[in-house]
Amino acid sequence: METKIHKKLNELAATAICGNDISSSVLYVSALAIAFAGQYAWITLLIVSFVLFLFRKIYGEVVGALPLNGGAYNALLNTTSKGMASFAATLTLLSYMATAVISANEAIHYLHHLIPSMPIIITTIALLGVFAALTIGGITESARVAIGIFLFHLSSLIILASFIIYFLMHNGIDLFFQNWHYPIKGGSITNAIFFGFAASMLGVSGFESSANFVEEQKKGVFPKTLKNMWTIVSVINPLMAVLALSLFAIPVLQSDEFQNTLLIEMANHVGGHWMAVLIAIDAFLVLSGAVLTSFVGVSGLLERMTLDRIMPQFFLKKNSRGSSYRIIIMFFLLSVSVLLITNGNVKLLAGVYTISFLSVMALFGIGNIFLKVKRSKLPRPEKASWVAVFIAITAVLIALIGNILMTPKDGLPSNLTIFLDYFIPSIIFIIIMLNRTALLKFLLNVIHSVFDPIRSFVLKTDKKISFIINKINEQEFVFFTKGDNIATLNKVMLYIIKNEHTKRIKIVLALEKGQKVPENLPQEISFLDKEYPEIDIEFTVVDGKFSPELIRELSKKWGIPINFMFIGSPSDKFPYKIEELGGVRLII
Repeated sequence: METKIHKKLNELAATAICGNDISSSVLYVSALAIAFAGQYAWITLLIVSFVLFLFRKIYGEVVGALPLNGGAYNALLNTTSKGMASFAATLTLLSYMATAVISANEAIHYLHHLIPSMPIIITTIALLGVFAALTIGGITESARVAIGIFLFHLSSLIILASFIIYFLMHNGIDLFFQNWHYPIKGGSITNAIFFGFAASMLGVSGFESSANFVEEQKKGVFPKTLKNMWTIVSVINPLMAVLALSLFAIPVLQSDEFQNTLLIEMANHVGGHWMAVLIAIDAFLVLSGAVLTSFVGVSGLLERMTLDRIMPQFFLKKNSRGSSYRIIIMFFLLSVSVLLITNGNVKLLAGVYTISFLSVMALFGIGNIFLKVKRSKLPRPEKASWVAVFIAITAVLIALIGNILMTPKDGLPSNLTIFLDYFIPSIIFIIIMLNRTALLKFLLNVIHSVFDPIRSFVLKTDKKISFIINKINEQEFVFFTKGDNIATLNKVMLYIIKNEHTKRIKIVLALEKGQKVPENLPQEISFLDKEYPEIDIEFTVVDGKFSPELIRELSKKWGIPINFMFIGSPSDKFPYKIEELGGVRLII
């Protein structure tokens, strides 16, 4: 079937697909920043906005020069080695996996507030299945759903912000100033901003997604998606942190209850139950949109890796809508398995999500440096300055270090430990795929080193045994005939086949002077030769009378022992005794 030509994504559609992921961060990043930075949370979120502004140019330069799916993988593949690119791809894959599982699970938890009887794990799997099916249906169909979710999410946030601002206009912002003077946890502003910034950097997760499906976007759309995502997180995340600090005291905001459902608590505080329900529905939808972003992004990434023969070619198969459905199904099964392994405790994936995402951002910056150095003549629509690149990479590395140093709650393993638990098996698989020809050659050498001596032994033994068999079968036997008929000669052949190891027999007829060869005997022997092709039958006529002397003479002449010579049973008129014949055997 011929694959249909699909429409490219416009600005709204492309922004919606990746924007749902990055804008969903407002549900947790403000609370997370406040937990570490307290009253300085909005400042750390503004610093993140500045870092993201630098990355707009970095992504714009790399993808503008190399407008192919794959994100950091594509950047490093075209500037360094396939090994380095695969390292980035593994991190990206882990980031998408963690995003899909965490977002789906959190979405269901928000829905659980509205429907308490709903089973979490089963419904999470169902939600992952819905978006897997939607992605298999094609990116255009996925975009329509993403646009609906995105617009609903922005509308919900505008409504919430409007109600909060109206509330504050009537109740004042004294609490914000009280919070500003609240004692810093640990007493160090530097530490607060450092860890607050590290936590706040999670608010830009999804910014890299647009680069993974750039080939599906119309010309000129990609830089617009970067600008739109930057605008969204630069306005919404710091604003929500400021509004939260204006509504609640810091100890309340840093409590576990508010950490998980900050926006719902804010909505309930200023608008009552119906507003809280609206935000809960919005949270469910936008987190579901982040699941869709993961499926679309990973599909573009793994398809590119498969084209580059890093992944098995099995995954290249597409359906009539142009979707790499085998990649999507594989990613769905992987996500479900991770959900079941963690038994729904997706906090275990926080380390994978955090470290892999920030590492991908850093690697993209490194890819930009290699692009400047190694592909300086490659045309590009925009350029990031060297200063901007170094500041951006340094900022991401600081955030990465901060997340590694963070002490996990609830007695969970460190972020780095959890990350390595997932990263090591993944990178081992990629290393095997990258070096599969070398590994297969090594396996072949091992097989040869183990089995060649055995093979050599078998061949030598076979040759030796075959030689012995042939030696045995080369022994020629003799049957002295009196001109017997074919029935008698056939009995002779049957006896020899059954009792002797030979491929050769002489049928000998001794004739005295005046005697003639029986007329039918040569034809009968010729017939037997054809009937028993495995035995070479030679008919020989010798002059002389059959006697012990003749037997000894022929034995010496032909080198055939007398005990390998046969005769039929003699009659009572036979002139010799059996013992006089020297050991000739009677076989008939």
